[in-house]
Amino acid sequence: AFLARLESDPVRAAQVRGHMLSLLGSRRLVSFFADSGILPATGFFTELGRIVTQRLLPELPDDGELRSAVRQVFHRRDDWMWLQAMPQELAQRFWRIVGGDAAALAPLFSPVLDQMLEAMLVIAYRVGGIGVEEQFGRLGAEFTGYAPRFRGLTAAAQRFADAYRAKLEDPAREFEDEAEVLVMVDQCEEVLERARRASMRLGTSLHLTYLMRRTGQSLRRITTLAQVLAARFASQDDPERGRQAALVGWSGMVRDSLRAESRRDSVREHLSKGMALLALRVADNAAKTGEHYVADTREQYFSMWRTAAGAGLIIGAMALLKIFTAKMELPLIGYATLYSLNYGLGFVLIYMLHLTIATKQPAMTAQTIAGYLGSVGQGAALLRKAELERLVDLVVAVARSQFAAILGNVMVAAPTAVALSLALAQASGGPIIDVGKAAHLLDDLDPLGWAIPHAAVAGVFLFLSGLISGYFDNKASYARIGERVARLAWLGRLFGSSRAARIGAYVEQNLGGLMGNFLFGCMLGTAGTVGIILGLPVDIRHIAFSSANLGYAMVAFDFALPWPTMLWAALGVALIGLTNLAVSFALALWMALKARGVLFRQKRELLRCLWARFRVAPLSFFVAPHRA
Repeated sequence: AFLARLESDPVRAAQVRGHMLSLLGSRRLVSFFADSGILPATGFFTELGRIVTQRLLPELPDDGELRSAVRQVFHRRDDWMWLQAMPQELAQRFWRIVGGDAAALAPLFSPVLDQMLEAMLVIAYRVGGIGVEEQFGRLGAEFTGYAPRFRGLTAAAQRFADAYRAKLEDPAREFEDEAEVLVMVDQCEEVLERARRASMRLGTSLHLTYLMRRTGQSLRRITTLAQVLAARFASQDDPERGRQAALVGWSGMVRDSLRAESRRDSVREHLSKGMALLALRVADNAAKTGEHYVADTREQYFSMWRTAAGAGLIIGAMALLKIFTAKMELPLIGYATLYSLNYGLGFVLIYMLHLTIATKQPAMTAQTIAGYLGSVGQGAALLRKAELERLVDLVVAVARSQFAAILGNVMVAAPTAVALSLALAQASGGPIIDVGKAAHLLDDLDPLGWAIPHAAVAGVFLFLSGLISGYFDNKASYARIGERVARLAWLGRLFGSSRAARIGAYVEQNLGGLMGNFLFGCMLGTAGTVGIILGLPVDIRHIAFSSANLGYAMVAFDFALPWPTMLWAALGVALIGLTNLAVSFALALWMALKARGVLFRQKRELLRCLWARFRVAPLSFFVAPHRA
C-alpha cells in the first residue's frame, strides 16, 4: 500500500526521494559497502569480545557513517527477520521510486557512485594481499604461484575505477565495462575452489577456513559493485534494461547489508557463524568416517553386528570396573580421573580393535546425509522424486545400521555382565555387588527418573566426540603430524627409523579416532563429578553400559526380579538408547547442514516417504537385503 501510494503521488515520492538522497549524500558510505555483510578482519574471538563489550558499554554512534545510522534505524532484535522476508520485487519497486528520473538526478547520485567505486577498491586491495598469505602456501607450492591473480584483480579494479571516473567527467568518452574485473574475480574464485579441495585432502586451520570464507564474500561484493556501477553506462541503447540490472544488484546488496548491520551486535548470530565455520572445517572428515557406518548389504550388516558384539564384551568389563571404582574411598578428582581412564582407554581399545560402539555412529552418519543433501540440493532447491527416494534409501540404511550395532552391543554386554558377575562371585565366594547397589543401578534405569535427561547429556557428548574426531583428523593432515612423529629422535632410537615411520603413519591416519574416543570417555567420566561440584543433577546414561548394569543387577537379585520390574528396566534401557541416538544425530545433522549451507525444506515429504517405505518393507529398517 505504501509503495502504491508513492507511485500514484509524485509529490510524496519526491519527498521520500529527497530524504533518501539527503541520508546518502550526508554520510560516508565506503564502510557500508565494503564491510557490511562481510566477515570482519579482526577474527572470530576479537569480534566476539567487541560484541560482548558493546552489550555492556555501547559504542558512541558516528553520525557521519551510514552504518551507524542504519543501526540506529534498525535497532530492534527482529528487524532482520522482516528485512529478510521482504520480497525482492518490493525492494526493487522502492528503489525505482527513489531513483526517479535517472538522467535528471545523475549529479545527485555522483557522490554515491564515487563512494561505491572507493569501496570496490578497498575490497580489491584487501583481496590483493590474500595471495601472499602463509596459510595458502601451506596447501602446496602451486598456491604461491597464484598470488599474481589476486594482485591482478586489484589492478583491474583500479583501471575500472579510473575509467569510470573519467566517463563521469566526460560523458563522450568511450566506456570500459567491468568485463576485466569479472574475469579476474572468476580466476580468484577458481583459486579459492582449488584451495578448498586441497584443504579437504591436506587439512585446514580455522584461520584459513575463516580467510577463505571472507575472501569469497569479498569477491561476491566486488562483482555486485562492479555490475551495479557498470549498469549505468552498459546499456545506453536500452537505458531501461541497464536501470533494471542496476536495481536488481543494488536492492539485493543493500538488503543483505541492512540485515547484516541489524545483526552486527548479536552474540547468537556471531556464535552461529563461528559454529558454521568450525563445522565446515571438520564436517568432511566426519562424513568420510560416517560412510563406514552405513550397512547397505547383508554382509555389511552382519559385519556391523559382529564388531558391535565384540565391543559388547569390552563394555561389560568396563561397566564392572566402574562399579568397583565407585566402591573406593577417593576424593572427587580421584573418581573423575579413574572413571575417565576407564571409559577413555576402553573406548580407545575398542577403536584400535576395529570394533563398534553403537551410539558413536549418528554423529558421523549425519554428516553423510548432510553431504548427500548438499550435493543434490545445492542449498535451497527442492529434491526431485528420484533424489528423495535415494535419501530415503540412505536414511533406511542408517536406521538398520544403528539397529544392528545396538543389538550387537546390548545382546553381548548384558550376558557378559551376567557371566562376569557369576564367575567372580564363584571365585570370591560372595556377590560382587550387594542388593543396595543393585537397586541403585535399577533406579538409574527408571524412565520416569533422570535416565532420559542423563541419556540426552550423553547424546551431546557423542555429538562433541564426532566434532573432536573430525578436528583431530583435520589437524593431523594439516599439521603433518605423522611426519613429525616419525622424525622424533627418541622414537627412532627406540624402534628404528622404519618402525617410527609406520608409527607416524598410524598416528596420522587414526589421530581423530583415538582422540575422539579418549576425550569422549573423559567427558563421560567427569560428568557426574562436575554435577556434584555444581550441585546439579548432571550425569550420563549410555545404552551399552545401562544394559550391562541391568545384567549385574539381575545377578545381585539372584534372578528373582519381578517381571514388571524387569520390563520397566528394559524399557528404560531402550529409551536411553533412543535418546542417545536422537540427540547426537539431531545435533550432528543440524551442524552438518549449517556447515554446507543446506536448507532442507522437504521434511514432511521425507517423513511421508519413510512411512510409505515402512508400510511396504518394514523389515528393511531392521535387516539389510541380500544385495544393495
